[in-house]
Amino acid sequence: MNSMLALVLGGGAGTRLYPLTKPRAKPAVPLAGKYRLVDVPVSNCINSEVNRIFVLTQFNSASLNRHIARAYRFDRFGAGFVTIIAAEQTPSSKDWFQGTADAVRRTLPHLDSHRHDQTLILSGDQLYAMDYRKLLRHHKENDAAVTLATIPVTADDAPAFGILKTDDENHITEFHEKPPREKLDGKESPVSPAMQEQGRIYLASMGIYLFDREVLSEMLRAHPDDHDFGGEIIPRAIRERRVVSYPSRNRRSRFTAPTSRSTPTRGCCRPRRSKTPTPGTRSSRKAASSPTAN
Repeated sequence: MNSMLALVLGGGAGTRLYPLTKPRAKPAVPLAGKYRLVDVPVSNCINSEVNRIFVLTQFNSASLNRHIARAYRFDRFGAGFVTIIAAEQTPSSKDWFQGTADAVRRTLPHLDSHRHDQTLILSGDQLYAMDYRKLLRHHKENDAAVTLATIPVTADDAPAFGILKTDDENHITEFHEKPPREKLDGKESPVSPAMQEQGRIYLASMGIYLFDREVLSEMLRAHPDDHDFGGEIIPRAIRERRVVSYPSRNRRSRFTAPTSRSTPTRGCCRPRRSKTPTPGTRSSRKAASSPTAN
């Protein structure tokens, strides 16, 4: 998986998890004792052999930065890393990150220093299990410029997500940002018979985006006023590029946008055997033990 870089977005204020987020960013909220929410996407990456990972941070980031620095160690002979990129002032910008797309846009100079063909963009505060190797294979097989991971949801859940409409070949033709329930007619997508029986006939974006490197760079640089992926970059990509859906079929992957009552998916951050260190494993003598929640 040397062709792919991963970017984990460090999240904002996380008001839904207050007061857990009073002293820390949402991805730094403790999970299952010694883990943090950010360990879910990072462990998914490592278990998928995606070993070059950037974590973008900005809000209440001290605890998150400390956890990342202590928890992940790679041997000196490999090219793997988990690196923090904090919001910074530059000669071209004096502002904080203005949104998810703006954060990635201002990170492009750091990405360009590493050889890669695809950029995987992930959220740092979601609970799910996914093999990104399958996502990349689907992306290539469908000759896509952009691939969005999706999951079927019911009409009751649809208003909380960006809803995509696809054809029979997983090509995304429409995108609707959090449509109200009364406006869902005509927004159904082809799903399996099992999903139809459960009423899960709408495809929700999981906020997991796989871009071809040149496509991402061109779109972000050509549209500097587009600050958000869900509201601006993704709808634009659907109009201008070949964007496909990657339907999540893993029953263990109960995608959750965490709330104060969320519980981790069983096994979601339990590392598989890997040659690279993952939080809580003994795969390397130099792998630091994951710290207790601060």
